[in-house]
Amino acid sequence: MEKTVVKIENIVKRYKELIALDHFNLEIKEGEIFGLLGPNGSGKTTTINCLLSLLTFDKGNIEIFGKKMTPSSYDIKKQIGVIMQNVAVFDELTVYENIHYFCGLYINDKKLLKQYVQEAIEFTGLEDFVKFRPKKLSGGLLRRLNIACGIAHKPKLIILDEPTVAVDPQSRNKILEGIAELNRQGATIIYTSHYMEEVEQLCTRIAIMDKGKNIALGTKEELKKSIKNTETIHIEILDLEDEIRKIIENLPHVYETKYEDNKLTIFCSGGKHNLSRVLSVFSEKEIPIGRVYSELPTLNDVFLEITGKELRDKEE
Repeated sequence: MEKTVVKIENIVKRYKELIALDHFNLEIKEGEIFGLLGPNGSGKTTTINCLLSLLTFDKGNIEIFGKKMTPSSYDIKKQIGVIMQNVAVFDELTVYENIHYFCGLYINDKKLLKQYVQEAIEFTGLEDFVKFRPKKLSGGLLRRLNIACGIAHKPKLIILDEPTVAVDPQSRNKILEGIAELNRQGATIIYTSHYMEEVEQLCTRIAIMDKGKNIALGTKEELKKSIKNTETIHIEILDLEDEIRKIIENLPHVYETKYEDNKLTIFCSGGKHNLSRVLSVFSEKEIPIGRVYSELPTLNDVFLEITGKELRDKEE
């Protein structure tokens, strides 16, 4: 039976009139890479801060590793690694000294400490930069240093808040590979990101938050099946007649069509042979068509339908 690593029950957190968390519930099992998604202001950061006992809350209960989490639960906190969005390292210390300092907060044995620091350096690919100070590092290397400082003590639960924001593609891949490897080594991971493709690639289960509530929960496949739009078909066609469009709209599982700039878009809900049915209409009527392609829903489509918002802000 899978162990529960994180159990959040009925949490309420108010800031005067604003309810940041509204009877929020969440359970995360051992060995998961759990994606926590939500638009800005949805309550993700508040959830993480309550989870770490950095914030008090008005109602509810939080357990980690089967024990109640409190500000003084140092035995639990030792087993948690936190990598927040804002890089938190000491500018006056070198890469090696930073990792040594943060790891030393948890590991007292000098020999083990040295070993863990070296392993964190190798794990994040920072071998060539150990004597550099943070200001000399690129954005991607700085993120990798931030991760090294958070995971050097080999925590069982790792919280990563937007770890790939504003990094180069090479560093992003290195970070994502590292997260998957940490999970393979036994860590349970909570992952927040604005990048849907990362979440699709990494996460075993996903929760979508909005207005302080958990509004959807499941694997990516379960979430995609939960929305109305299960397939979108795009067809390039000159001068589509209304009669043909009506025939297509009356096909099984088609619930909407759009036609603009010589492109017909057909929205389907359910069904397995939507594309072949649509193409047979044009074939029977001997109507020439151009490029045709079908798209299955993405997590972004799920997010948009459930919350009515784009996850990634336009200004990013």
